[in-house]
This record gives sequence, structure tokens and C-alpha cells, in this order.
Amino acid sequence: MNRRIYVSILLSMLAMSGLTLGAAAQQDKGVSMKSVQRLNRAPVNRDVLQIKLPRPTESKLPNGLTLLLLERHKLPTVSFVMWVNTGSLDDPKDLPGLAKFTADMLREGTARRTSSQLSSEIDAIGGTLTAEVDFGATYTQVSASGFSESADRVLDLLSDVVLNPAFPSDELEKYKRRQAAELDEQRSDPSFLSQERLYRSLYGESPAAVIAPTAASIQSVSSAQLKQFHDGHYLPNNAVLGITGDFDSKQMMALVQKYFGGWKQQAYTPKAPVVPAAGAKKIVLVDRPESVQTNIILGELAVPRNHPDYFGLRVADHVLGGGTAARLFLNLREDKGYTYGAYSSFSPDTYARPLVANTEVRTDVTDGSMHELLGELTRLREEPVPAAELDDARRAIVAGFALSLESPTSLLNRWMEVKHNGLPWDYWDKYPAEIAKVSPEVIQSVAKKYYDPNHLQIVCVGNAKAVREVLAKYGPVEVYDVDGKKVQ
Repeated sequence: MNRRIYVSILLSMLAMSGLTLGAAAQQDKGVSMKSVQRLNRAPVNRDVLQIKLPRPTESKLPNGLTLLLLERHKLPTVSFVMWVNTGSLDDPKDLPGLAKFTADMLREGTARRTSSQLSSEIDAIGGTLTAEVDFGATYTQVSASGFSESADRVLDLLSDVVLNPAFPSDELEKYKRRQAAELDEQRSDPSFLSQERLYRSLYGESPAAVIAPTAASIQSVSSAQLKQFHDGHYLPNNAVLGITGDFDSKQMMALVQKYFGGWKQQAYTPKAPVVPAAGAKKIVLVDRPESVQTNIILGELAVPRNHPDYFGLRVADHVLGGGTAARLFLNLREDKGYTYGAYSSFSPDTYARPLVANTEVRTDVTDGSMHELLGELTRLREEPVPAAELDDARRAIVAGFALSLESPTSLLNRWMEVKHNGLPWDYWDKYPAEIAKVSPEVIQSVAKKYYDPNHLQIVCVGNAKAVREVLAKYGPVEVYDVDGKKVQ
């Protein structure tokens, strides 16, 4: 395994150095970055394409808790990762952020320990203990780690915060003050404002449109509401516990039974996220009069993680904006000098998540930047990706995948992803080969299907007086203020 990883690192470095040297040579001659030639390309090693990941053993406790155990004896450490299948999609409409509040408050005190006692005990054994959930995610992650000799104590602490959170009112009041300050800071950030409007345009009234709590939800949430949400969603039959590191599986099973065997299951039916049909193309402008730049973000809904089109979209996204060697960066920064960076991203879940491209540019080059962004989408749909460029993208994805296998926790998370998204058990064994099979025709096919100009949602945050007429050239424009209110 290590030999294969080192080969991947070398291939990645060779590919990167070849691209950098080629790009520099082209810039020195004043040639458009679209004509950059990628030099010194190394082929993808067949060992990497045929890699077989070490698999965890899967079992269940009588209460329904699924266990994934992956022994890795290289270091004397152990890591626990629990995914509880709940997130912001389960938030009540009048209380956005409840899932996040619940996760954040798990560490703030239990029936047995105060917040400071939890911190002291974790610090005393050199361990970690975290809980988090992202808006839009369909699972909450609670993680703990430490030395193998402290596995019993780490698991004791993990089980305590998962099973017995107290949501103390004094800690909740401190938390509310921190969250209110964080929300104020977010609402002054143009990147947040652009993302907020994009997700609202894509998802409408669905809970998936929400990317932050409101001031009202922060102030009104109570300890009783947190407990009610916890008791209704944090259930053994609604969770997966993954464990990796230096341990004996039989002994670890006994420890897990000791700390989680008494967790009572309940009947539970997870909510299927409602994703609206794609709307007509629209441009939303968030007026920020003091802005000297325009934040541009555009996107369309794509596919769930287990969709067959995932592989084509993964490579297409990398070609478009997956880094400093991708088209958006080379065009808008290196060739035009409009921005410090331009990127795209694609992070699917168990439901359709968006393909997103974004950049921040000077106000006076808003028109040119829009032209180039939309032009790159058109190019991806209408022109086959050249063989050398496609090879670079596929190689970078495969090399990045191989590098991720060095970390036991990253490896475990790969298997948690398989379980959560209902992927086949041999998914990662085939992943490099599936990426390598993506052809120019496949990229054009998925680009035409999911980068559809008739349904593209575009959001710009900037000075409306300076850019509104410019944006109107590209489609109908709706204007909002920074508080999300529509401007007539």
C-alpha cells in the first residue's frame, strides 16, 4: 500500500511540475492560457488503478447500531467516528439551525460531566472529541480519538456526549452569544451572501436552501428543544460507528457493547429530502453599495452521490475549476488577470447537490468575467476535452484518492461514505478505474445535461448601480438587499 501511495505522490509531482513549466513558458511568450501545453506527462500507474482497499468488518449490536471495524496497527492510536443520520434537513421550518445547535452543544455538558470536565479529561489523555454538522448535510459526525491504551476512556467520553447530553442552560446562553456574533460576521461577508441567495434560488422553500440559522432561531432555541431533537434523532438504529487504529476487534466489540449496548432504539423513518424541479435561468444581484468588487457564483442541481453520472461530473468539474491548473483559473486569473482565483466544486450527498463555480472580481471587469465564466461552460458542453488535458484531470483525481489512503481516519471515512450513500461494497476498488474510463464524450454528455444554460442560477454580490445594467445583458435580474429582502 505504501509503495503505491509513494508512486502516486511522484506521479502527481511530475504532472504538476510539467504543467507549471508549460504554463510559465506560454505566459512568457504572451500566448493565451487556453493554448497551454501540458508537458512531461506520466501515465497513471496500473497498480494504482487496480488498488484494493483494506475493508472493515461490519456488524450490528442488538439495538441496531451498525459497526465498521478497521484494524490498522501502524501507530498506537485509535479513532472513533459516528455518523448519525440527521442534519439540517430535519430542522423545523421555524427553527433553522436546530440540528447544528444540538451537535454543537453535545460537548457542553452531560448528565455526568460539565463542559470543563469533558475538556479536562480529553486533554489529560491527549485525545480529541468533536461534534459537527454542516448545513445541507444528511448526517451529524461525532468523533473521538486517542492512544490505543486509552481506548476505554475515549469510548466512555464519546458515549457520554452522544447518549447523555444535558444541554445546560448556562452553557446554552454562552453558545447563543457566540452564534449571534458569528451570524453578524457571516452577513457582512459577500461570499456568504452569494451562497445564501444561490441555494435559495436552487432549492426554493426546501430545507436544503438554508445555509445558516436566523437571529430569531438563535435567540429562541431552548434546552428542551435541543433535548427533544436529540432524543428523536440520535438513535442506535439511525447511526453508524466506525473505528480504526491499533486494536483487537474482539476486545473492541466488547468495549462498544459496554458503552453503547444500553442505548435504546426507537422506530424511526428518515425524511427524504424534497428537491424542486430546475427553475428557469435567473440572475440575482445582492446590492452591496460599498463593494469595490463583484462576487460571482453560479450553479445548477446535479445528482446524488450514488448516481452513475457521478464519475463524469467529477472529472468535468476538475477540468472546469478543480484547482490552479483548471480552465477557470487559467482563464480568469492567468490569462485575463480579472481575479486572484476562480474555481468550481461538486460535493454530492444522498440527494442532488449543486455544481458550483465562483470567483471574486473587480467591479469594472464584471462584464468580462461573466462572459468568460459562461464561455467556459459553453466550451465544456460543445468541445471535446483534449486528450492531454483530460489525462491530467483523471491523473490528479486518482493521485489525490491514493494519497488519501495514507491516513487511517480518511480511509475509514471512505467506508462510512459507502455505507451512508448506499454504494456497493467494492466501490473504492473500482473507483480509480471508473475515473480513468471517463472519456471526452462522457464529459460532453454530462455537461450538456447538467450545465444547462436554460436553468443556470447566477448570483452576484456587488454595487448594483455599477453592475446591474451589465448583468441584464445575460438575463433577467432580481435585486435583493444584504438582509435578503427583495428590492423593487
